[in-house]
Amino acid sequence: MKTARNLTRQDFQNAKRIVIKMGTSVVSSNGEAALGRVASLAEQISMLKRQGKEVLLVTSGSIGVGRKKLQKQILLSSSLRMHVQGNSNMSRLLEKKKGAMAAAGQVGLMSLYETLFSLYDVACSQVLVTESDFKTKEHRANIRDTLLHLLELDVIPIVNENDAVSAGVIREGETVFTDNDSLAALVAGEIKANLLILLTDVDGLYNKPPSEPNAKIISVFVPEQPGQFVIGEKSSVGRGGMGSKIQSAQGAIDNGVNAVVIASGFKYGVLDAIMKGHNIGTLFVQHPELLVENKSSAEDMAISAREGSRALLQLTSDDRARILRKIAASLIENSDTILYANQLDMAEASSVDAALRARLKLTKPKLETLAKGIRSIADQVEPIGQTVSKMEVSSGLVLEQLTCPIGVLLIVFESRPDSLPQIAALALRSGNGLLLKGGKEASHSNACLHKLIGDAIESETQGRVPRGVIGLVTTRDDVSELLKLDHVIDLCIPRGSNSLVTYIKKNTRIPVLGHAEGVCHMYIHSGANMEKAKSLVVDAKTDYPAACNALETLLVDKVHVDSGAIQSIIDALHDAGVKILVGPTAASLGVLPEAEAAPSLSHEYGAMALTLEVISGGVEKAIAHINAHSSGHTESIVTEDKNVAEQFLDGIDSACVFHNASTRFADGFRFGLGAEVGISTGRIHARGPVGVEGLLTTKWKLRSNSVHTVASFTNGHNKYTHKPLSKL
Repeated sequence: MKTARNLTRQDFQNAKRIVIKMGTSVVSSNGEAALGRVASLAEQISMLKRQGKEVLLVTSGSIGVGRKKLQKQILLSSSLRMHVQGNSNMSRLLEKKKGAMAAAGQVGLMSLYETLFSLYDVACSQVLVTESDFKTKEHRANIRDTLLHLLELDVIPIVNENDAVSAGVIREGETVFTDNDSLAALVAGEIKANLLILLTDVDGLYNKPPSEPNAKIISVFVPEQPGQFVIGEKSSVGRGGMGSKIQSAQGAIDNGVNAVVIASGFKYGVLDAIMKGHNIGTLFVQHPELLVENKSSAEDMAISAREGSRALLQLTSDDRARILRKIAASLIENSDTILYANQLDMAEASSVDAALRARLKLTKPKLETLAKGIRSIADQVEPIGQTVSKMEVSSGLVLEQLTCPIGVLLIVFESRPDSLPQIAALALRSGNGLLLKGGKEASHSNACLHKLIGDAIESETQGRVPRGVIGLVTTRDDVSELLKLDHVIDLCIPRGSNSLVTYIKKNTRIPVLGHAEGVCHMYIHSGANMEKAKSLVVDAKTDYPAACNALETLLVDKVHVDSGAIQSIIDALHDAGVKILVGPTAASLGVLPEAEAAPSLSHEYGAMALTLEVISGGVEKAIAHINAHSSGHTESIVTEDKNVAEQFLDGIDSACVFHNASTRFADGFRFGLGAEVGISTGRIHARGPVGVEGLLTTKWKLRSNSVHTVASFTNGHNKYTHKPLSKL
């Protein structure tokens, strides 16, 4: 037995020699070549060649393709023989024709491969083999030399069992290989491949039949763990089932191949993803225990969070409040440690833009504000088990609706490490399990804060609640895996850029709550006090320009342009260091002749810049403009006319609408929520800053003081009363 060095998935990008096996179900569909699928795989293999990889392809499918190609001839021949010999010999006759099918199919498959690879100027060569080519050392040396010489010549060897000769042969006793899976393993061992990829029609090896609930892919195969997997039925095409693939993969590892991956050839970009180290399919290595022990799978983390959320429900309200107070105290007591970790992040982020660095930086005042907010969450009224409604359904039958946790939350946030303790506090108070993924630029800060929170949970509950109730995800691959777990994770809340939110919405079936952008407006009405307006505009833009509730568009009534009153606000913004860009109407009126044009009327700067636009036609036009260009986050009007203000507050279709107040008030702490998991611009469940209440759902409890059946209402024995009862 040869020993091989373990390859982790991250090492795959450095693998030099790769064997790829494409199963019958991958190569063909309904007896015809699967052109789109094979073309995509050929493109990915060609890209690997351009990266300097040596690639050998083992392919199945010749019989399947040949059967379709010779269909007319087979049917005619079979019908004549059936007429003469009867139906009993039909299966034997078809078995004998497999050689002919293979001969026809091998020509078609090779022609297809040659055509596809020639598009990328890649040469290929067919190598047909039978068991006799591997029977002796001399034969094995010959085939090995042939394959290695082709690889040296930068040619892709395409290996296939010569079914034109071997199809239908009954193998008795010890065999060299039984199908193309074992052939691929044999070839990979002979040429000392670094990586063998077995592409099939399933995503990998499952811990139970894939059709059963909660079946999951085994990321790393550990042969010593009994009962970790179940082998389902063999594919209806080809000879190799999953049992054969497992045996072949283990055989390849025993024969010196560094790693084997069983994955679905139906997944678009599967080879690219595997080579980039993504957690796809099932990995086989010589010492799997070294990989399994170092890292929990994404699903294991989600399940731990689920179990932790149920443990939280066993605590009293005071128990959960004590955890929060301990976290708040730890932020102050360990402030030097936290700030040191943050300084490491700041140093590594020296080249990023100023807006991101502003969100990334932690200070003692920030930590003190965080601690104050967390303590206020702890002091809130117990959120779980509050009666929403109570009704007598019938005499002696009472229905109650109560608040309860959502379950498991996945929060993905960028840059701001102060979000982590805020979100964790809200999740703990509301009884939810939590998975957090922060930006890599805050990795040191996030790790430090996460440890302090875990320590607080452990110490205050004496281990009754596991640390895993708050999980910290560290890689993008983990997020991709978590987004698939709609059976474990109940709500996803992205906090970050528009591209982040868009990506998450497109790549998960988990409900998503959040906002994509913060394009906030302030409208200076004709009836505004301009001194108030100046103060509000400067505060909304400069207090924290990187925040999502910072002012991005200043909308000014034309009356203030005509009177020149707008100039005082322009001067104040310039004095504060704000760059002013102009919208089309402001440009046409020459408000700032030298100013640049705004990129759009829906632009979010996240920096010391804003768009100045002029509006005519009063509050109705302002409302229409804002509803057309806003992201639905926060808008404000400055006016002394209360009727106009109410019209604005009613007409604006955003989550937060203010009168004579800075947009920066759109915040969970300032709203008295203690903190927020994010701001939602959606219209279902929660909107605006989302605190503890936004992380709750409800459950129904129906209590009978005797026995109530539906039939008793149908026959008139009982009657519905539907009488509201006091919640107390």
